[in-house]
Amino acid sequence: MTRRVRLIGIGSGHPDQVTVEAVRALNSVDYFIVSDKALGVGGLNEAREEICRQHIDGDWRFVKVDDAKRDRTDPSDYGKAVTDWHEARTIIYEKALIDNPGDAGFLVWGDPAFYDSSIRIIERILARGNVEFDYDVIPGISSLQVLAARHKIVLHGIGEPFTVTTGRRLAEAVEAGHDNIVVMLNGTFAAQSLLEKGQGGDWDIWWGTNLGTKDEILVSGNLAEVTEKILAERSEVKEKAGWVMDIYLLKRRR
Repeated sequence: MTRRVRLIGIGSGHPDQVTVEAVRALNSVDYFIVSDKALGVGGLNEAREEICRQHIDGDWRFVKVDDAKRDRTDPSDYGKAVTDWHEARTIIYEKALIDNPGDAGFLVWGDPAFYDSSIRIIERILARGNVEFDYDVIPGISSLQVLAARHKIVLHGIGEPFTVTTGRRLAEAVEAGHDNIVVMLNGTFAAQSLLEKGQGGDWDIWWGTNLGTKDEILVSGNLAEVTEKILAERSEVKEKAGWVMDIYLLKRRR
C-alpha cells in the first residue's frame, strides 16, 4: 500500500476550530513533521500540542526537523529568496519522510490554500522522485474567516469584490483602487504607510492578532484614530506571547 502524507489545516490556534474532517485526519497518521522554528516558539508549539491532546485518541508523535532560514538581506530579491527557502525546506522534509516510515501529517495553520508553502513543497518532493507517497489536503478555518467572525462583519459590500494581499504589497492594492483589502503576512504594520501619506482618514480598519489563542486582540475604527493603539497592542502581544500573527481588513470610506 502506498504511504500517505496529509496536509491538515488546523485553524488559527484554538482546538475548537479543528473540523471533524481534520480530526479524522489527525487520527489517521503515524507522526507529524514539525519544524524546529515552530517548536521553538512556545505559544505555537503549545497550541499544536493542545490540538493533538484534545483530538487524537491514543499516542501521537512529533518528528522535529531544523527549519530552513530564509535570506532576508536583499528585500528587492524577494522571489529568489522564497524559492531558495522552499528548495531548502524540500530537502529537509524529504529526509524526514525517508527516515521515518509510515503515514505523515503536517499541521498547517489556518488553511493550506492561503499563503502557505506546504503544498508547493510536497509537490517539489514528489518531483524529485526519491520518495513515493500519495497526499491530500484537509481544509482549515482561516484567519480571514476568524477575523470576520470576531468583528461580526462582512468583508465586502453587496456584490463587491475584496482583495487579499500581503503587507509588503498593500501599497499596490491601494494604488489599484481596491476598496476592500484583507492584509496578511505582516512583518510590520504596513497600513501605517497610509497615515504617512495623509490617507489614514480615508480608511476604516478591523484588525486582529493571534486569533483563536488566549492572546487574541481585536481593534477596529478609523485608521487614523486607532493606529497608535494597534501598534501598542502589537508590541505588547509580541512581548507576551513571543510571536505576532495579525490580519486586518481595510475598507475605503465613501
